[in-house]
Amino acid sequence: MTAKLFTPARAGAIDLSSRIVMAPLTRNRADDATGEVGDLHVEYYAQRATAGLIVTEATQISPEGKGYVQTPGIHTEAQADAWKRVTDAVHARGGRIVVQLWHVGRISHTSLQPDGQAPVAPSAVAAEAQTFTAQGFEPVSAPRALALDEIPRLIGDYRHATRMARRAGFDGVEVHGANGYLLDQFLKTGANRRTDAYGGSVENRARLLLEVIAAVAAEWSADRVGLRLSPFSPANGIDDADPTATFSHLIGRLNSFGLAYLHMIEGATGGPRELAEGHSLDALRALWDGVYMGNNGYDRQLALDAVETGAVDLVAFGRPFIANPDLVARLERDAPLAQPDPETMYGGGAEGLTDYPALDGRRAAA
Repeated sequence: MTAKLFTPARAGAIDLSSRIVMAPLTRNRADDATGEVGDLHVEYYAQRATAGLIVTEATQISPEGKGYVQTPGIHTEAQADAWKRVTDAVHARGGRIVVQLWHVGRISHTSLQPDGQAPVAPSAVAAEAQTFTAQGFEPVSAPRALALDEIPRLIGDYRHATRMARRAGFDGVEVHGANGYLLDQFLKTGANRRTDAYGGSVENRARLLLEVIAAVAAEWSADRVGLRLSPFSPANGIDDADPTATFSHLIGRLNSFGLAYLHMIEGATGGPRELAEGHSLDALRALWDGVYMGNNGYDRQLALDAVETGAVDLVAFGRPFIANPDLVARLERDAPLAQPDPETMYGGGAEGLTDYPALDGRRAAA
């Protein structure tokens, strides 16, 4: 009998061949001048098309949204046309793929910003974090606070990026609201010191994310839109005074949209799953009415158990997909997993990107 993890599923309007999702993985191999993906990306994603769903590496919605060198964009027609080659290749192999819409906010550096400007953020509060520039890892630059009259333009950038994603042939979009980037910065008290309609109360701090979701859903349809959140993660130097209250309110509001899925980082991004006393993922999970995707530290047995018990509907695997292009087959057969080389994760060429072999020892077909 086939375990439920390996059976088909549906996320909104998107049909999935299994409940195993390839999580977004930044690889820093796009053209840094144009933000366009290339031949390597076509091969890389096509190799992994047996995932039930691919969520692309985080992809900026505007030049201002960029925070790392050689990361791709989805805000120009040329970028969309370059991504179209990727989506065509994934679809030709029967896969499904959505693009993750990204604005880094204060997690950037002046060398990566248009005209060397300061990064934008909800408030002029610098993060204790680093980013990856042409010089290597550097501390992020001090941000400036977004003016109130800039908010409509920002929301419009998300809407325009969604339009470009449709042009590129994606099956949907995932809004990145996690890991200390812009929308997470507005949500959490550690980065948001505003006193206007976008700061202070949890209703105000959640306002921007909800307005972005509404705009993106209006541009396409809500059942083509996913959202990634990280309620309890300190990634990129962010915290919140009461994450349970913040995200309980947010999830309650999100239920009304009919989103394709909610993608939740459970615990600290890339770290422990355990939470501080008084906080519970189960409590937040119980508030969500739709398709739920769990992420963070899943191995085969944890994924099998979580799906069987209904704790999650989908499981996102990140790093295992780097070195195992045929991860679904390996998990189904309970075969050994290859380990990624940390030296080739970020930047470079084909090495460490498309040269990991499939289970039979041959280079994975693209």
